[in-house]
Amino acid sequence: MSTTVEVLATAFKDAGTPFIVGHPGGESVELMEAARQRQMRFLLMKQEVAGAMLASTWGDITGSPGICMSTRGPGATNMVNGVAHAYLDRSPLIAITDSYSRPTYEIGLRQRLNQLAIYQPIVKWGTTIDAKVVRQQVRRAMRTATGAPPGPVHFEMPQSETTRDAGDYVAEPPLVANLVFPPPDRADLKPALDVLKRARRPVLLVGLGVYWCKAAAELVKFAEKLGAPVLTTTKCKGAMPEDHPLRAGCIIGGLIERELVNESDLIITIGLDAVELQPKPWPYKLPVLSLASIPSVDGFVPADPEIVGDLKPLLARLAEFAPEGAQWGQKAARRFREQVSNALNTPAAGLSPQRAVEAARAVMPRDTIATCDAGASRLLVVQKWESYGPREFLTSNGLASMGYAVPGAMGARLAFPDRPILAFSGDGGMLMTIADLQTAWRENLPIIVLVFDDQEIGLIRVKQEIKGLAPHGVHIGGVDWEKLGHAFGADATVVETEQALTNALCAALKSSRTTIVAARIDPSGYVAQFNALREL
Repeated sequence: MSTTVEVLATAFKDAGTPFIVGHPGGESVELMEAARQRQMRFLLMKQEVAGAMLASTWGDITGSPGICMSTRGPGATNMVNGVAHAYLDRSPLIAITDSYSRPTYEIGLRQRLNQLAIYQPIVKWGTTIDAKVVRQQVRRAMRTATGAPPGPVHFEMPQSETTRDAGDYVAEPPLVANLVFPPPDRADLKPALDVLKRARRPVLLVGLGVYWCKAAAELVKFAEKLGAPVLTTTKCKGAMPEDHPLRAGCIIGGLIERELVNESDLIITIGLDAVELQPKPWPYKLPVLSLASIPSVDGFVPADPEIVGDLKPLLARLAEFAPEGAQWGQKAARRFREQVSNALNTPAAGLSPQRAVEAARAVMPRDTIATCDAGASRLLVVQKWESYGPREFLTSNGLASMGYAVPGAMGARLAFPDRPILAFSGDGGMLMTIADLQTAWRENLPIIVLVFDDQEIGLIRVKQEIKGLAPHGVHIGGVDWEKLGHAFGADATVVETEQALTNALCAALKSSRTTIVAARIDPSGYVAQFNALREL
């Protein structure tokens, strides 16, 4: 007979996640021991939120839910931001919080919170573990976390349930559903084919649904058949290799983008999730064809028709049946790329953030996995860094939380132990997760962190300046990055020129050690760049 924690640990490993991450409490030790007996790692993080972000990134890349853990009370509330990231960034995650046994909960006040209620708005499902039905609970959790759109599930783990004998199934369903979606035939696709037949200049807007269906290769073939320019959301950088001639860039939500889209006569959204877009009304009057794996319930995009199905066979069949396009896309995509690049190439006294990104791309190998923090520098990284494969660019976009780059890079290192990992972070975001550099060192998860050191919270300073306000409450400065990095077991260097940055990144690649490269940058171009792209 298996205990509750043995059932859980076995299920997590069988589903493809060989570790648990977080900061445990007293009620967690039995689950940690069950994981140890199954040769599963426990990654001790310094912050629960970072643990949830690391686990979410594993889920993004592998499709297997990441597993994160916290103690009750302060640990559970501290982990909220990481779970919110998984919710709005569509990452499969199982978040476990310790809990008092029911009698203790009823009579005690210390550290007593309604944790299910706290997590309810930011999870797809939450439940209190019960030994009698834990096998059903873990199967529902796996299917809920991985079902489109993916997201987090919350397990509350009472002390009384951890070592009880788990109930059994009469007939045990598979841990993960084996779903089969027959490909559509030509008749099923007639509404879409009729729309495509009338279009001469279609444009593709591509979102996360392409990843949920593992349909990146089919997306490229469909775009090539139509000869259409492709704009992806930030989370989908690399779904089409970014040196492909039809790749225009990332969706920005500004005027510079509307010129390209309004040249088209049909917008085709593919797997587009409204959470990926700027919170503005839909700006186009053009006809829209939606291709998605789940129905849209938000009513954000005025699509007609909406074709719903598994995008992998759906796009493959459309590429087969659709008429050859007019091939306007390469010229349109190239012009848009040039417009965006020119808008970002503002003058600088010293090293500019945009040149820092370009220098990094020139040095880092083609198969580098990049993570990116929120902040003023992210707009530049998104547009200037090129990714060449699915899930090779990772960021917090739906939540847009600072503090993602370092734990995200550690999650990528777990998924890709042999590929270069580069984290782009502002100095503010880096300071939010600096302690987990020690985790990267201790757990042998080497990453390179490129810190844009502008000595301020740049995005807020930009907004103050645009509104005619003096900078106030946004200055950082005074960080000795070399001493800080060394204190946490990392190599660290500070650079002020492009050549020094190039040399530092080359050295970091050769060392295979966790390394901070702090680039002293001139942020004076941020306002002009944001005005050009984002209409702030």
